Amino acid sequence: MTKRLNEIVLGTPIAHGNTADIFLWENKIVKLYKEHLPESEAGNEAKKQLAAYSSGLPVPKVLEVSKVNGRQVLIMEYVKGETLGDLLQKNIEKTEYYLSVSVDLQMNMHKKETNELVDMPEKLRRQLKNASILTETQKEGLIQKLSTMVYEPRICHGDFHLYNLVQSDENFTILDWVDASSGDIRADVYRSYLLYSEVSSELAENYLRIYCEKSGLNKTEIMEWAPIIAGARLSENVSSENEKYLMKIVAGDRQE
Repeated sequence: MTKRLNEIVLGTPIAHGNTADIFLWENKIVKLYKEHLPESEAGNEAKKQLAAYSSGLPVPKVLEVSKVNGRQVLIMEYVKGETLGDLLQKNIEKTEYYLSVSVDLQMNMHKKETNELVDMPEKLRRQLKNASILTETQKEGLIQKLSTMVYEPRICHGDFHLYNLVQSDENFTILDWVDASSGDIRADVYRSYLLYSEVSSELAENYLRIYCEKSGLNKTEIMEWAPIIAGARLSENVSSENEKYLMKIVAGDRQE
């Protein structure tokens, strides 16, 4: 397959991401990574996706890690369908339903354990140290807070939202495992809440309400992770508007 991949033209991407472009080729998904990324990027993501797949989660099957013209690729099963995010845009009146489905999928994932994923605190410490906008004092404070968190490690997706969930008939598949880790489910829930809040506070609050109702967790427990997850997000490529929003959360200015 490697030789054939090097000989073909992948065509036009069907999606773009921060780390890779996505192509549909011969009824497979080819994730073509950006050139500046470490050589281990595709292999690391494949390992995370395999860990989720091996845990019995609805995840596309990994087929191969390879290269195209010197660039890393991850080849995986193509899951035909629409994302819940796209479906929500077409059927806004079904918001509650799509969020409820997503919470059921996330809660099922949060029951799973694995030793094949990176430790969440390790990942967050690295992100906090790389958040250049944070002062050293802020970084130290957040890392200290992180060290006090007590939890039972579970599979956490790290980027769980409606656009990473695909519906095919009555089946649902969870995509994009690049940010997965083994950690505190409350942190994973807050991360989803934070991503939604950057788009719509109403959507974020509805999501969190449904998760709390179904899981028995309360909002206060989840919000304990707010400054840490917001600080870690500052290591990513966010807009200046979101940067200001995240800095307020780091400083403790957040809605309860």
